Amino acid sequence: MSPTRVVSGVAAATAVFGALATAFDVFASPAWWAVPLLAALVAASEMAVVNLQFGRQSWSFSLTESALGGAWVVATGSWTTLAVLLGVLAAQTALRRPTLKKLFNLSVFATGAAAGSLVAGACGGGILGAMAGLGAFFLVNNTLVGLAVSVTSEQRFVPLVVTSFPLSLVHTTGNSSIGLLAAYLGLNAPLGLFGLVVPLALLWTSYDQQTRQAQEARLFAELAAGQERATARSSDSSARVVVTAAARLFGGADVEMVLLAADGPVRYAGDESGSPQRVRVESEVFDEAWVMRALGAKGVTIGIEAGRPWCSSVLENAAGPQAVIIIRRDAGSPAFGRADIRLAEVLVGQAQGWLSVADLHEQATSASQQATAAGTAAKGIADLGAATAPALMVLRESADRLARLAEADGGVDDIVEELHLVERAVASLLGAIALAADPDLVGAGDLGTPASPSRPATDWTTTGILR
Repeated sequence: MSPTRVVSGVAAATAVFGALATAFDVFASPAWWAVPLLAALVAASEMAVVNLQFGRQSWSFSLTESALGGAWVVATGSWTTLAVLLGVLAAQTALRRPTLKKLFNLSVFATGAAAGSLVAGACGGGILGAMAGLGAFFLVNNTLVGLAVSVTSEQRFVPLVVTSFPLSLVHTTGNSSIGLLAAYLGLNAPLGLFGLVVPLALLWTSYDQQTRQAQEARLFAELAAGQERATARSSDSSARVVVTAAARLFGGADVEMVLLAADGPVRYAGDESGSPQRVRVESEVFDEAWVMRALGAKGVTIGIEAGRPWCSSVLENAAGPQAVIIIRRDAGSPAFGRADIRLAEVLVGQAQGWLSVADLHEQATSASQQATAAGTAAKGIADLGAATAPALMVLRESADRLARLAEADGGVDDIVEELHLVERAVASLLGAIALAADPDLVGAGDLGTPASPSRPATDWTTTGILR
């Protein structure tokens, strides 16, 4: 069976069980404002959730137990089930959850509230009854959500539930304590409720900070692992590492990045598999809607397009924009929130550093190659100067002697002899230049090379005429 059918079946069975539990419970007689107040508290807590990612699925923690526990201290009954159902429905609709997830969450929360209300009523209500009811709500919620995550993420059910159980239990205990204390203060010392504002804010902030720090640690771990896998610190390898790290960091998202390389833009696209695709693209890529939107915005921006939540930003260096990146989640996934924006800002800062260092590395490599070529050329020039210096000196001396012979009444033979010396110096100069241009000629006549025939004792001139 497909995961969708399994989740649908679990939701249907859960809804039937919840309906039976509600039928055996009494509605009670709460105040007229009790149901809308509890529904509003549940909706607010479900919208201000802290998400933990498991692949492409998320596990959300909220303060719903606090509101529900406080309500059961005041009065048990199926009115709490109705209020939870309305609050969860409002939150799921506002968050634009897909139909399957909306129905599953409604059935799970309503069934957990119905079971908890029955247990709390059977235990006599009050603080002890609310504690027992919250225990039942926790077992129903944790088990069914773990089953859905196991089916959709292809993870084993028992290890998944066992792994998440301690953290979920601590979370539920903390939330329940706040709710029970609030209910007690509301009944006995209403002014004491103001003292819970700071502990409640600190509790929620601690969950948020813990999640953010865990995600940042995952980011640094992914970047470090990518550095170990990369064979060279080039812009290409750094871009691949950044794309893979972003996909894994944001819960199996699809990541796309356009990098402005020296020879034109390059598009990288990948997911958590760790093998991003690299495609050379034309400059028209900057006309795409998401690229123009990211370039026109300042900092990290979020939104939803065609049902898919997205988060985009521009990566800059000292010279200006260097790359544009967008992270997309599957349709119906949780939208990007303020915690995701802060995490994306950390990712952008690290990515800018990676790409800048890689760019500097490439520039340093190019400069080193140019310096090596210049050194080789300078050495060749120096060798050429050393080889041609004797011939140039002979030419200068011959020019001086020819000038003196032309002014004096010397013989023609002396002038011809001096011209032959000039020709030999020119031939030596041309030979030195030829050897500098082709160093392989230096080895001619070495061992293993056929020796050239011996020349006669006479000298060769540049014209090839023997004298």
